[in-house]
Amino acid sequence: MIKKVLRNFLAKRTIGSKLRNYSMNTFSSYDLFKKIRIDAEAKRDLENRPHEVIYFHKVDDPYSHLTIQYIDKIKASYGVVLKPILVGDENPETIHEPNLYNAYCLEDSKRIAPYYGIDFKPTSYPKKELVDLSNAILTSVEEDKFSEVAKEVSNALWQGDEDTLSSLSKVYSSTEKEVSEKLASGNSIRNAKGYYFGSAFYYEKELYWGVDRIDHLEDRLSELGLKKDTNNEPICAPILNSPPSLESDKQVNLYYYPSLNSPYTYASAKRVGEMRDDYPINLVTKPVLPMLMRNMKIIDLKAKYIISDAAREARKHGYPMGSIYSPIGKPARKAYSLFPIVDEAGKGFEYIDELLKASFYDGINIGEDEYLESLVERLELDWSIIKKDLNTKKWKRVLDDNLKDMYAGNCWGVPSFKITDLDGADPFYVWGQDRMWLLKEEINRRLA
Repeated sequence: MIKKVLRNFLAKRTIGSKLRNYSMNTFSSYDLFKKIRIDAEAKRDLENRPHEVIYFHKVDDPYSHLTIQYIDKIKASYGVVLKPILVGDENPETIHEPNLYNAYCLEDSKRIAPYYGIDFKPTSYPKKELVDLSNAILTSVEEDKFSEVAKEVSNALWQGDEDTLSSLSKVYSSTEKEVSEKLASGNSIRNAKGYYFGSAFYYEKELYWGVDRIDHLEDRLSELGLKKDTNNEPICAPILNSPPSLESDKQVNLYYYPSLNSPYTYASAKRVGEMRDDYPINLVTKPVLPMLMRNMKIIDLKAKYIISDAAREARKHGYPMGSIYSPIGKPARKAYSLFPIVDEAGKGFEYIDELLKASFYDGINIGEDEYLESLVERLELDWSIIKKDLNTKKWKRVLDDNLKDMYAGNCWGVPSFKITDLDGADPFYVWGQDRMWLLKEEINRRLA
């Protein structure tokens, strides 16, 4: 039953709301999260296996260039066996808008690298022949030397340093067949562990993607008593310049692109409100349709990871998920229909925030007229005026325009953000609740 539900997870039109809600509540459950950890450790103990952390490395993935820098630090700081797995291309079903995706990933990695003390300044993705050469080198490298050689390979690859790669290939060489088999094996292992990209870590039923999730891995290993020293400082955290709060005579615009069915949007909402309180911003809320209502599909591996990871992130930021009622379809359309008039009344962000809490914490169907009326009244607005827009279609143009604006910054998923000067100039786009710290850095850079 669980497998069938997961296979159809969130599928538009092919799964009823009850099954969709069941899936989302299952994989966001903190009780299930804890049970999986306990059972996984018990099974590992019973089988007398070491604490093994698996790392998936993809040579032409810019995020893998960042994560490979931390392999030795993890091994030095924790009593674990670290097993590197070389992987190849992603399942194309997991990547929406591939042109935007590739451009954004490279730009994002370049932006965040300096905050981690990493020199990473490529102007484009590496040439295929250099990618093939890099995979051939790493295919023949033994596990105990992988991190050392992989870092050297990654530096050379992203700098276009063919001489260094050619020199390494004289020591580590593989046939085309060996490389193909290695990558296929790596992809198979990655898929079996429930993931679909490179630059990710795996430990006993749980995945940790990129430098953004190494903190969760560290927390888990520390809870197991695997820390080798008493140093409580994280081994992987960006070095930030922005203060907790900022005062300035100037302001910037912060555009927020949420969707009502996005668990990551829910995980971001509390911090968006706090940023408005702590930073001199003019917050402009620009909702967009959920991806599933934009005819995008989410395969089972990705669906499970998204909801479980978003729940983990929400707990981390003090905004845990509770009972979930997905608003996909009619509930979302009804709620969106009121957004333009509510926003004109100055309550756009508060309205979206309350809808997200209803869907991801209180388990409320936000498409019920009674709920929408009570929400509007809690926002101290006049229902007799607001309800005139209920079920009208003017909201569609608004959300379409918001989506076009979001896409202009190579962003296709939510939550996305844009910072501009008050006159709308100098746009700075970021995608994801993972980059809210980068928003503060950009605001601080402009105003401090």
